[in-house]
Amino acid sequence: MSEAFLFSLLDLTGTFVFALSGAIAARQRNLDLFGIAAVAFIVACGGGIVRDLCIGAIPPTGLSDWRYMGVSILAVLTALGAYPLVQRLAYPVRFFDGIGMGFFAVAGAHKALHYGHGAEPAILLGVVTAVGGGVMRDVLLNRIPLILQREIYASAALLGASVEVLGERLGWSVQWLPWAGILLSSGIRQLSLRYHWQLPTFAGRRRGQGPSG
Repeated sequence: MSEAFLFSLLDLTGTFVFALSGAIAARQRNLDLFGIAAVAFIVACGGGIVRDLCIGAIPPTGLSDWRYMGVSILAVLTALGAYPLVQRLAYPVRFFDGIGMGFFAVAGAHKALHYGHGAEPAILLGVVTAVGGGVMRDVLLNRIPLILQREIYASAALLGASVEVLGERLGWSVQWLPWAGILLSSGIRQLSLRYHWQLPTFAGRRRGQGPSG
């Protein structure tokens, strides 16, 4: 399998899974068919479009390649057709979002490196690709974005993107490297949902409150 085909496959897989999460979230808000399709496409391609604009990949692949629209429409039909089954999941939107996040983290980081950017921008743009569409979804549907909550979300994407960038810099095989990043980021995300892992918070002392003891 060639490198170009592999990362195209990863990107399209992430597009499909993220479109599922967008379609399910829109269906939960009782949007009409056009609204569901629009939200699904924005979730699936929003982060990638932002990444492409940042790295100079003009026009963005999500807008110029018909496959991304086709995959998004397929995801919408799948989500609507299987919606009774989807409802049985505890956190369907978070579940599919967590899977797609891993694919987009490594694919986004790789594309930034491919366009000649350094390690730090590549990692950051991998995170943007992974969480950007989810942020747009939550804003459109009047939800608090996951990235602003205590959940392990962007940090998991950061780990996946970092593995991809580090591995490419060290010359590790691209046949298995992306899968390691995907398993790490998506695995941590799913485990955090299963066991309710959260990032720590730092609550300051209220004004006028003296030292305890």
